[in-house]
Amino acid sequence: MTNFRYKALPVDVYFGNGKSTETKEILLHYGYQKILVLTTPGQEEAGHKLAKELQEICAGVYPHAVMHVPVEVADKAVRFAKDSDIDCYLALGGGSTIGLAKIMALKTHLPIVALPTTYAGSEMTTIYGSTENNLKTTGKDIHVLPKVVIYDPELNITLPAEISACSGMNAMAHAVEALYAEDKNPIISLMAIESIKALKSALPMIVKDLTDISARQKVTYGAWLAGVCLGSVGMAIHHKICHTLGGTFNLPHAQVHAITLAYSVQYNRNADIEAMDRLAEALGASSREEVGLVIYRLNESLGIELALKDIGLPKEGPAEVARIVCDSPYYNPRKYEYNELERLLTKAYLGLPPA
Repeated sequence: MTNFRYKALPVDVYFGNGKSTETKEILLHYGYQKILVLTTPGQEEAGHKLAKELQEICAGVYPHAVMHVPVEVADKAVRFAKDSDIDCYLALGGGSTIGLAKIMALKTHLPIVALPTTYAGSEMTTIYGSTENNLKTTGKDIHVLPKVVIYDPELNITLPAEISACSGMNAMAHAVEALYAEDKNPIISLMAIESIKALKSALPMIVKDLTDISARQKVTYGAWLAGVCLGSVGMAIHHKICHTLGGTFNLPHAQVHAITLAYSVQYNRNADIEAMDRLAEALGASSREEVGLVIYRLNESLGIELALKDIGLPKEGPAEVARIVCDSPYYNPRKYEYNELERLLTKAYLGLPPA
């Protein structure tokens, strides 16, 4: 066993069906009394419903979060927060809403309480990101880590099948990359394997029956573990590809993660033998050579769009993404090779199997 370092992040997690009904009680327990509820425009109605439940401790609803946190959107939200008398951000939603809350917290040092409604996992990390001039940049800061996260699987019941599947595969990507991260450690690897197994078994159940609350609970559990993985160790080639596809081409975050994961692990299949053998076992693959194809077939069975061209990537996209990734790479256990990356991204563009 190699040397390692493990550091737990200071997040208070509440988990359970119906747990969101205790939100006001939890907020008051922490002394928060002037809450700004954040949502996307699409979840504004849910935000106002939550505000009504919070009663006198809610200072308002800010329903302007959008995908990839454009700088101009973030700047406007920060100005609004600084002009308001609030003591806490309550982020109701997925990666877009929590992402905006993080930039606001970074600039104002006000705390975040998160109520996730997808499986994105951002709520468990110190990672923040924003997009400017078609380039997504990320950073880490303890001020953006939510103080409290309230997981209620019942909040995810209204997620359509494809969004549920894509969001769940987005979570799986966090767990997969934790297995071969530069700073991987035994505790996070255990969480990653548990996450992958939970997501692989429960996502098909959700697609079959959106109201299966036990399956929703299992996927939420897997997504929480995946979020811990993402927040505890570094990212690699898969996240670099996805950040480039999102920031440069404004492609939908969860779908990008879901589609490209098969190709990322195919690229790395022989780079970290121990990690890939463990991944193969968790996925039920016959060998590490098959992990990319198993993930591709899982996406297929979940009804996920398989081709990047069908979610908006232009024809020149694979070459441009490969260039950006190679010019400014994240850590990866295997050296970045432009030609193979372009070839795999072209397969992803067309929706062809990775192997």
